[in-house]
Amino acid sequence: MKINTEKLMHAVFFITALVSILAVALICVFLFINGIPAMREIGFLDFLLGRLWAPMNSPPSFGIFSMIVGSIYVTAGAIIIGVPIGVLTAIFLAKYCPPHFYRIIKPAIQLLAGIPSVVYGFFGLMVIVPFVRANFDVSGYSILSASILLGIMILPTIIGVSESAIRAVPGEYYEGAVALGATHERAVFATVIPAAISGILASVILGVGRAIGETMAVVMVAGNQPRVPSSILQGVRTMTTNVVLEMGYAYGLHRESLIATAVILFVFILIINLLFSVLKRRMNYGN
Repeated sequence: MKINTEKLMHAVFFITALVSILAVALICVFLFINGIPAMREIGFLDFLLGRLWAPMNSPPSFGIFSMIVGSIYVTAGAIIIGVPIGVLTAIFLAKYCPPHFYRIIKPAIQLLAGIPSVVYGFFGLMVIVPFVRANFDVSGYSILSASILLGIMILPTIIGVSESAIRAVPGEYYEGAVALGATHERAVFATVIPAAISGILASVILGVGRAIGETMAVVMVAGNQPRVPSSILQGVRTMTTNVVLEMGYAYGLHRESLIATAVILFVFILIINLLFSVLKRRMNYGN
């Protein structure tokens, strides 16, 4: 009996795609089934906008507003630091870097992607925190320290995806711009980069997802203080660190509220992806 290889591979790819969809669906079901009852019991607005997180108090208080703000601040700081450096590095590698230099830089960037989070956290604890402490006369465990560390951590993702997007632009775009009299810089920044903007935005989305979902490194440098900060030099607690710090001993409503925190984080990531997708569609339409 002859096996139709094409149909067999089609079935294999279809099944693997279904497994991926099923995994996401199961995660959603687990989170919402376990998290929604806690939000209903606490009160959705009290849970979302409450400023006090004190599960051991009597009565307990489960407000995650400070952790939402902390996550936003740390992620925004990482984007401000990591995105410009990452995109400019990708442009350099794709359009400016000499081949012999490229053979050194590219493996180094790929090595950054393979470093475990806890090693990044240790680097932040030993280098970034003392640097912030020495230069700003604060404890060093702060939004700034976490932002710098996360900005470094998202670089491999942004550089890799952005470089691939830039290299995927047909060479005729660049050659046509130069033929019309554009300089190398103008041809790159006015023709090639706009054509690659969709892939660059995809790299930013992946970088944001990495930053907002990072846990171990942030635990070690952010200070883990559940409060609404008034300065980037103050410590904060993000939603991810809140879950990892307390899940080990939580039970009852406390445990369910931590799962509800994960639900809010999941919704945040979905909203961010949706906003970037809309932005990317509009930019593509404009082009």
